[in-house]
Amino acid sequence: MITKRIIPCLDVRDGRVVKGTNFKNLADVNSPVELAKYYSSCGADELVFYDITASSDGRKLFTEILTETARNVFIPLTVGGGISTIEDFDRVLKCGADKVSVNSGAIRNPKLISEASKLYGDQCVVISADVKRVNGKFKVFAKGGREETDLEGISWIKHCVELGAGEVVLNSIDTDGVKQGFDLEMLDAVCKVVNVPVIASGGAGCIEDFIKLFKTIPTVDAGLAASIFHFGEVDIKDLKKEMARNGIIARL
Repeated sequence: MITKRIIPCLDVRDGRVVKGTNFKNLADVNSPVELAKYYSSCGADELVFYDITASSDGRKLFTEILTETARNVFIPLTVGGGISTIEDFDRVLKCGADKVSVNSGAIRNPKLISEASKLYGDQCVVISADVKRVNGKFKVFAKGGREETDLEGISWIKHCVELGAGEVVLNSIDTDGVKQGFDLEMLDAVCKVVNVPVIASGGAGCIEDFIKLFKTIPTVDAGLAASIFHFGEVDIKDLKKEMARNGIIARL
């Protein structure tokens, strides 16, 4: 069995980590640099850094705060926000990112995925999909969950993997920040159509939510969360110990 990863997420706006519910009502949390230092030393397997308003603001991702964050992280770092060209990939990787997450940029230009995977390898290209149920269908949203598209979620993710994305982050807008558990239905649908690592994002409220995730959908590779880690509601070391007690392999 593959080791399951636990990944804190830093949603960054104006140089500060923020957190909301259903992608709305964002509140200030902390400095991304300080949080990155903390997570790098306390058992996190990877770290995700999203500049969450870069796409909606129509600007490039802030490189200064990213460079400082990367300098203090000793675990793999995935970075996203405002990634719309190969030059953006290059710039972010040179700032210290290990993987680049693309969302709105891929919606505008799907060829960006194939171009980036050929240049940097598919292991470097992450498709991050913000998906919400609309009239009973899984619909893809762009610009940090602010703009509905015509894309159906499962087929869109499958297409991105076919183009060369080597990893999927599935962000369920329906469960984001609600703390009632991961969106197992949506995750199961994605895992059935792709053969690359899938990261579950949105809905974690307690340790048991991770246990249920990995036991219900063994093909999910990682659980990603933000506020429960930021506010000390779940300790990563305690979470991993409980995973081990439940027969879920984790890096302790």
